[in-house]
Amino acid sequence: MARIAVIGAGTASMAAAARLATGGHQVVLHERSDTYGGALGVCARDGFRFDTGPGLLLLPAVQRDLFVKTGRKSLEDVVGLEQVDPAARHIVAGGTEVTLPNASRSGVVEALDAAFGTGSGERWSQVMVRAREVWEVTRRPLLEDVLHDPAAQARDPYPATRRGLFRRATPPTLAGVAAAELGGGGLGALLESWALAYGLDPRTAPAAAAVLPYLEQTFGVWYVRGGMRAYAEALYERCRERRVEFRFDSAVTGLLREGGRAAGVVLAGGSSVPADVVVAGAPLPALYADGVLPPEQAGAGRDAAPYRGPLGEPGRCTVHLALRGARPAGTVHRTVVHAADRAAEAEWVFGPRRGRPLPPAGALTVTVLRPDDPATRPDDAHEAVTLVATVPCHDPGDPGAPDDGVRGLDWDAPGAAAAFAERMVEAAEAAVPGLREREMWREVRTPADTARDTGAPGGSVPAPALAGAGGALLRPGNVPAVPGLYLVGGWAHPGGGLPHAGMSGAIVADLIAGGPGGSR
Repeated sequence: MARIAVIGAGTASMAAAARLATGGHQVVLHERSDTYGGALGVCARDGFRFDTGPGLLLLPAVQRDLFVKTGRKSLEDVVGLEQVDPAARHIVAGGTEVTLPNASRSGVVEALDAAFGTGSGERWSQVMVRAREVWEVTRRPLLEDVLHDPAAQARDPYPATRRGLFRRATPPTLAGVAAAELGGGGLGALLESWALAYGLDPRTAPAAAAVLPYLEQTFGVWYVRGGMRAYAEALYERCRERRVEFRFDSAVTGLLREGGRAAGVVLAGGSSVPADVVVAGAPLPALYADGVLPPEQAGAGRDAAPYRGPLGEPGRCTVHLALRGARPAGTVHRTVVHAADRAAEAEWVFGPRRGRPLPPAGALTVTVLRPDDPATRPDDAHEAVTLVATVPCHDPGDPGAPDDGVRGLDWDAPGAAAAFAERMVEAAEAAVPGLREREMWREVRTPADTARDTGAPGGSVPAPALAGAGGALLRPGNVPAVPGLYLVGGWAHPGGGLPHAGMSGAIVADLIAGGPGGSR
């Protein structure tokens, strides 16, 4: 039985801890804050309850596998899990609306034909066929296994079309697929919106990013009753059942090393905790920047992709709205209100930031979440609504410095959060008629809040690992150069998102147990 110290108590850390404790190891989690769950936070006020992180679940097979292998009760025994149908309503530029069913290829084809004209559904379907090929060749190396060959995953596996599109030296981008294969317009906006939702620039994201809508439309979209925080609570209880020890307000400031191996952790105040194995689950950019992990092991190791440090990846701004009045019958759970000017939006989110605190008019995509869940509201005479937008990360910088390509903005600047929230509410009125008249109060959370709560530099939210783009979207491998040290979480392989972070826990637990890495 090994003594295992885990840095951080996010869902990936807890997933690894539950698996390791089930295997008989003594596991202690050290969390810098006073609670668990990482990005799966909660905002509760006046009987309303909002998720501060992801509001929906994809690929629940990852979570099902975790609960099956760590206890008697299944995932569905401990949380209320239900499919979201329809999966989403989209309102694109010009007011065209399309509602997509959940996990129904024929239903999606029919809906797209009705919204964008005959043949639109078939064009979309052909892109999804090629995305399926991407999934088939990247599923194991970029989700289920350790990262054996980063160089191989640097190449985009998105296949060329019969017409010879993209048979050229320059690799295709997702925006290129949207224009060439879907004809741009509203149909192209749909494809690009998945990249934006994950914090990826459609103009530079590889064509392989088409796998993102493929996963959603193939395996479905799911909601946890009570919100995603309920899943974090269930995972915490599972860890407790397996006798995992949680130490909150226990900030790790360094790594103990003996004979070149990881031998425990150093805590704030100077005390140390010996361990046979250390699992780092906190945001890697912060661990390296703060000197918790040794810089010489970044980008090295048995299965490592190059570590590039903080890249100013986008974050999320959320507006939690407490509304008077009942949720209307037939309301769609998720509505995406697309930007009228996608190019201007991309430049605002991903381009240089100096001197541009707000996006241009019409350059904002907002996702509106309206769950039909009594746990989110005080009674049926009220409704809880959350608005989400992908935004530049938090970076106060130097106001007097020239434009140096910095990708963040100062979300703590006076009035910045409130002004942007107004833009989001204005956009969301297309999805929620009478929104302003129904509003009782709002809570606004920016990347600056995310940074404070989770420790992620700039409040950035990591995207899942994707093939192509020269390997720029790969994450550091789970086995770095220091023996006895392992990496889990959204900042390590296989990247961000709940299923990917959960798989990182499975991979590392299997490696520590002496396996090849992964969930078998």
